[in-house]
Amino acid sequence: MRILMLAQSCTPIGVGQRGHVRNLSIGLARRGNDVAVATTGQPGSKTGQTEDGVTSERQQARPTISVIICAYTEDRWELMLQSVASVQEQTLQPCEIIVCIDHNETLFHRCAAYWADFAASTPPIRVIQNKYDGHLGSARNTAAETAAGDILAFLDDDAAADKDWLGILTDPYQDERIGAVGGRPIPVFKAGRPAWFPVQFDWVFGCAYDGLPTIRGPLAHLIGANMSVRRTLLEQVGGFHSDHHDDMDMCHRVTHLRGSEAVIYEPAATVRHFVPASRPTWKYFWRRCFFVNKGKVEAFSQMGDAATLSSEARFVWYALTKGVPREILQAAKGDAHALARSAAIVVGVGLAAAGHVAGRIDLVRRLRRRRQQATRQILDTAAQGGRRGK
Repeated sequence: MRILMLAQSCTPIGVGQRGHVRNLSIGLARRGNDVAVATTGQPGSKTGQTEDGVTSERQQARPTISVIICAYTEDRWELMLQSVASVQEQTLQPCEIIVCIDHNETLFHRCAAYWADFAASTPPIRVIQNKYDGHLGSARNTAAETAAGDILAFLDDDAAADKDWLGILTDPYQDERIGAVGGRPIPVFKAGRPAWFPVQFDWVFGCAYDGLPTIRGPLAHLIGANMSVRRTLLEQVGGFHSDHHDDMDMCHRVTHLRGSEAVIYEPAATVRHFVPASRPTWKYFWRRCFFVNKGKVEAFSQMGDAATLSSEARFVWYALTKGVPREILQAAKGDAHALARSAAIVVGVGLAAAGHVAGRIDLVRRLRRRRQQATRQILDTAAQGGRRGK
C-alpha cells in the first residue's frame, strides 16, 4: 500500500493489521494533552481570562484536527476534488487531510498520483486504502487508525465545506465534556428539489432535515456527511462497528459512555451535500425509508445497552404532529403540492415502520437459526463422545 508521508506538524500512530470493523483500542494511541495554539482571529477561537485578567492557556489551545474523506467511485471524481479543495481553503487549517479509498484500485492510484506532491503541503494530503473487508465504516476505521489529530472530522466525498466549517465544528471541543460534534449538510440538488418531496425526509440524502435543532445543542444521531469525534473517545467505543449505520452507531455508543450532553449538533457548521438527479425520486425515497430502517435493527442489536429508539420516536412524532398539519395549512393557502408532501410524510413513516418490523423478523430468524446450529453441534459432539465410549 502506498501511504504518502505526514508533514512534521502531525505525528503518525501505529496501524493494526487485522479485523473487519476494527477495535481502535489496539490501533490508536492516546494523545494526552497534545494541542496546538490557535491563531488569534480564527473562527470559533475563544480567548478567556481569569479573575486576575490573565488569559487562560487552556482556552487559547485548540486540539489538532485530522479531516477524513472516504471515497469509493470515480463517478464522483470532480465532486471529490471540490471536497478536498474546500478543506484546503478552511480558515482554520487541519493538521492533515486523509483520503481513504474503499476497495477501488484504479481510484486509489489516480488519487495517489493526483496528490503525490501534497505530502508536504499545508495541510498535507495522504491517500490510503481501506484495509478491511467492509466499506464506509471500515474505511473510516482505517483512516482513524493512521490519523494524527486529536479530533477526527469526517466529510463525504460529494460534500464541499463552507470556509468556516472546521472552526465552527470544532469550537465546542474547548469544553472537555464534549465528545462528538456534527454539523448541517445542506442539499444541493442537481435537478432541483421535487415539489412533492418533504423537507422532513432530507435525511434520505444524508442531509439536515426539518425537526433538527436550529441552535447548538445535544443530538442523539449526527449526520455522517458532516461530523467529528475525539480520537481517544472513538478508541474507547471500539471504533465504528457498522458499515451502513456507522454514524448512528458511534453516536449511540458515545452517548452511552459520556451522557447525552456529550454529542452536540452545531447547525452553523455547514457543508453543501450534492444530490444527483437519481435520488429525488419516488423509488429512491421508498427504498431508503424501508431499507435504512430495516438495517438499523441489526445495528441496534449489536449496540447492547447503548441502543435506543428515542431519536426515531421523536422524528415520527415531529413529522406527524408538526410536518403534516403544516402542509395541510399550506394546501389551504393554495400550495398545489402541499397535500402530496403531507401524503409523502405519512407514507414515509409507514415505510420506516414496515422496515423496522421486517428487520425484527429477520433478526429473530437469524437468532433462531444460530440457536438451532448450536444445538446440533452440541448433539453431534455428544453423539461422537458416546461412540468413542463404546
